[in-house]
Amino acid sequence: MAADARSQPLLASHWDVVVVGGGAAGLMTCLELPVGLRVLLISKDRAPLSASRWAQGGIAAVTRPEDSFTSHRQDTLKAGAGLCDPQAVELLVRQAPACVERLLQLGMAFDRSNGGLSTTLEAAHSHRRVLHAQDRTGGALVDALEREAKRRPLLEQRQGLLALKLWVERGRCQGLQVLDGLQVRWLRARAVVLASGGGGHLFEKTTNPAQATGDGVAMAWQAGAQVRDLEFVQFHPTALMLAGAPHFLISEAVRGEGARLVDHSGQSPVAQLAGGDLAPRDQVSRALVRTMQEQKVDQLWLDLRPIGDARLERQFPTILGRCRELGLEPTTTPIPIAPAAHYWMGGVSTDLSAATSLPGLYAVGEVACTGVHGANRLASNSLMECLVFARQLGGLTLADPDGPTTAESAVGGPQSEPCTEAQAHGPVDRDNAAIAGQIAALRRRCWRVAGVERCGSELRQALADLRLEKLELEHEPLLRELEQLEPGQRLVLSPAQRRRLEPLQDLRQMLTLAILLVEAAEFRQESRGGHFRTDAASTQPFWQRHTVQQKDAAIQTAALGQISSPGPDPQR
Repeated sequence: MAADARSQPLLASHWDVVVVGGGAAGLMTCLELPVGLRVLLISKDRAPLSASRWAQGGIAAVTRPEDSFTSHRQDTLKAGAGLCDPQAVELLVRQAPACVERLLQLGMAFDRSNGGLSTTLEAAHSHRRVLHAQDRTGGALVDALEREAKRRPLLEQRQGLLALKLWVERGRCQGLQVLDGLQVRWLRARAVVLASGGGGHLFEKTTNPAQATGDGVAMAWQAGAQVRDLEFVQFHPTALMLAGAPHFLISEAVRGEGARLVDHSGQSPVAQLAGGDLAPRDQVSRALVRTMQEQKVDQLWLDLRPIGDARLERQFPTILGRCRELGLEPTTTPIPIAPAAHYWMGGVSTDLSAATSLPGLYAVGEVACTGVHGANRLASNSLMECLVFARQLGGLTLADPDGPTTAESAVGGPQSEPCTEAQAHGPVDRDNAAIAGQIAALRRRCWRVAGVERCGSELRQALADLRLEKLELEHEPLLRELEQLEPGQRLVLSPAQRRRLEPLQDLRQMLTLAILLVEAAEFRQESRGGHFRTDAASTQPFWQRHTVQQKDAAIQTAALGQISSPGPDPQR
């Protein structure tokens, strides 16, 4: 997977498995898939910017004798506010130690103390079970997985390849449509695995990178797969809030080690919460938002000084370095923070084998809703969820190939699929700056209407507006040409059309995701976990059900434990 090879045109049109997303979920999936399969791993960005790399926090697993599976399970279920699927939680808790061993075998550089793995405490955990690699655990994880991926036979990785839509025929996912250089074309696959991350960039204030636009959820819904619990978004309480600077995440681990939240007068805004600074994230975020509203301020403060200079320098060098780059000195002065969108508990509905409701389509990581997180994710369960459910794909069985799958076809040999080619005619009639402005306005609206606190009347108005905006966008000529492109056809773009298509696609997918989010948030008329309605502030027992959305069907609920599984595969 040399860098120069990644920049070459992709010639193969047939693969055993195509994995979409180059973060921890996608890489681990590639490593766990059965040997002998020809696997293509694609990501839309040329630089390694996955949200996994941004993860400062750790990986939760029972590794200490005083801890137990029972405790980890109970902590997860409690944080999930009644919406976790017990089977999924049990799978994660029991598989987690083996996944840690697998990472150690891959050379993952976890922090150590007293001859063993070092653990720390994070919010809502009953024991110190969170493993770290200083404060860049996600980056260290991705580094380890990338090193191993280079050694896997028959794996090809391509960056800068944008997945546009899934290819569905005869009730099964057959592959996907991609933007490859100046061509829009189709890739046939016996299975597609979405590992494309969440949609945190839908919000104006977020800890997520810009490519976290929810592409996978939007594509899966458009293809007819079920999506679930999209109203549940976790807003991290402590994102750096400095004018003109990104909303850099300040890991919850600093509060686990003694950092304290304070207002301008030094008082605690979370003193009334049972867990104080380490209460569940949704409670802490709401407490901060209400304090800011009462005091008419845009930020509060996080005091890292109780940790001590030596421990700060040793355990949180990334946080200290970023703050110092911005002119802040956490060892002497509290730093400005406020809540920001961080993690999506909902996603494409999957079963315990990572299979979606659409045969041939699988999902792993934040793009998936496995039932582990329920209404509110327990800190540091998400990276482990990637590993555990990727591991489930080690037993993947594929439908019979519907086309050539030989090594010759993998390099564009004579068995490659016949293809007709046409030049795109869509005029470049939109200013990219105008599209960027539309995306920025969408993000502001989602933060205002579907952020930490929500209200039914505002959600209903926003839903009507968003549906109208998306309907107008679908008249864009270039997008219409993509919709009319049949499998076996290629569409050739001019450089200007290529530059236009990427932001248009982002806007379309973000509008799709925003509509699904706002519809789910308006539908659930209660408050639970990461979903809080000011006009329905209590939790209602009869709402202890999943929210399910599927194209061309009315939004509905499903009982816990009814994990979506695909129907009979017509090609098996």
